[in-house]
Amino acid sequence: MIWIILTLFNTLCSNYQKIMNITVYFIHKNNCGNCYEIGIISRMQNKEKIRNLAETVLAIEADAILSLQNKINDNFLSACKYLLDCEGRIIVTGIGKSGHIANKLAATFASTGSPAFFLHPSEASHGDVGAITKKDVVIALSNSGNTAEIIALLPIIKLLEVPLITLTGNPQSTLAKMATINIDVSVEKEACPLGLVPTSSTTATLAMGDALAIALLEARGFTVDDFARSHPGGTLGKRLLLRVDDIMRTGNAIPKVAQNTTLSQALIEMTKKSMGMTTVVNEGDALIGVFTDGDLRRALDKNVNVHTTKIIDVMTTNCKTISPGMLAAEALQIMEQHKIMSLIIVDPHKIPIGAIHMHDLLKSGLA
Repeated sequence: MIWIILTLFNTLCSNYQKIMNITVYFIHKNNCGNCYEIGIISRMQNKEKIRNLAETVLAIEADAILSLQNKINDNFLSACKYLLDCEGRIIVTGIGKSGHIANKLAATFASTGSPAFFLHPSEASHGDVGAITKKDVVIALSNSGNTAEIIALLPIIKLLEVPLITLTGNPQSTLAKMATINIDVSVEKEACPLGLVPTSSTTATLAMGDALAIALLEARGFTVDDFARSHPGGTLGKRLLLRVDDIMRTGNAIPKVAQNTTLSQALIEMTKKSMGMTTVVNEGDALIGVFTDGDLRRALDKNVNVHTTKIIDVMTTNCKTISPGMLAAEALQIMEQHKIMSLIIVDPHKIPIGAIHMHDLLKSGLA
């Protein structure tokens, strides 16, 4: 009887929720099987309302970023000059959500040619402030401009005579007034419906920090190669730094046969070296062609005798070759363009000095 009542109650609750779109309660049997608990059906928002709210958030934050264009003024240019002239490191600090933004900006500065690191203001007050030297520049992020943990650092910053650049949402705040340069990143409103959660303000601060970093990048003449050197472990770094010389097979690992070798002997060499091809060289060891799996299929279609046919009669003569020092990414592009799986690296005298297979590029993480 109890079970029937509970089942009817849960059914009514479920239907009521669907109709009224409000939070309701239900009763269910717990894991022990002999007692009952009260559960909650979470309130489900209307899908269209959620979509509209999300679009509104993006619109508000986009407007916040666009409004910063009017704040790229002499203060911004002066901040760039201080950062460009910095002989030490750029120290970025902030706490809470601003701290997360500060951490990201420090990483952006460091990866684009401006040595930088993040300093947590609370840790700084307990000894880490010793990391600041007279050659550094400090960037402090605070929407209110009155963050106590950062204000506590002002005496040591002033004592060291270190330039202080602040990004605040209140030009009349303590930090703004004490700064060497203050950049106004105030926003009209937060994207949060409550007006409390840092949303537009942190987005605007991040965007302005990125503007500083990219302005410095351009002023320093920072290049693609420079960026690759600071990202050696990433895919981009590999594409910009990895050379065929670093991964090519050399010496006895290169599949190679003489021009008068029989097809059967060439097949043994191909099998032994596992590259799906073999190079063919003349008496002077210069490359005159290659023999691939595709050439083998074409030869078998012609019913050639693998034991008597010379490799020179069935090889491909106009094979693709590359020079040492070429970027592995360029080699990959050639392979994809010509739909081939291997490339031969030759010296100026056409002597094979290396071979590279698509699998080698895959293992390197490039492809």
